[in-house]
Amino acid sequence: MVRPEWVDYNGHLRDAFYLLIFSFATDALLDRIGLDDAARRERGRSVYTLEAHVNYLHEIKEGTPVRVDARVLAHDAKRLHLYLELFADGHDDAVSASEQMLLHVDTRGGAKSAPFDDDVAARVAELHALQRDCAAPAYAGRVIGLPPRR
Repeated sequence: MVRPEWVDYNGHLRDAFYLLIFSFATDALLDRIGLDDAARRERGRSVYTLEAHVNYLHEIKEGTPVRVDARVLAHDAKRLHLYLELFADGHDDAVSASEQMLLHVDTRGGAKSAPFDDDVAARVAELHALQRDCAAPAYAGRVIGLPPRR
């Protein structure tokens, strides 16, 4: 639900809070693959966001219920390429989309990139396989920039 303190001077969700909502959804995905808070502490592991892109597609007003769908687009031994879509009551299509690259790190003795533990890697592969046949994400792979001048 869009909280009153998240609303900007235009009367809709402030741009930074879209990313906060996506961040909470990413945490839920990490919990699902076995990187919840307890596992991160016990194993000395974490995930860092390397890059995030957000597409703002529709305004969302205060009090609007929202949900996020998250997909694993790709993965390797250390990274997750995620695609998230934010949906809001009253809209059939996504109101925002985010594409993110995450890096798995070993936090013991400083943060260094590290392969996922075997059980986590297996859950990532399983989730990716379940989502493989989903439609191509509408806003993945976009580059920001102005068209060349003629």
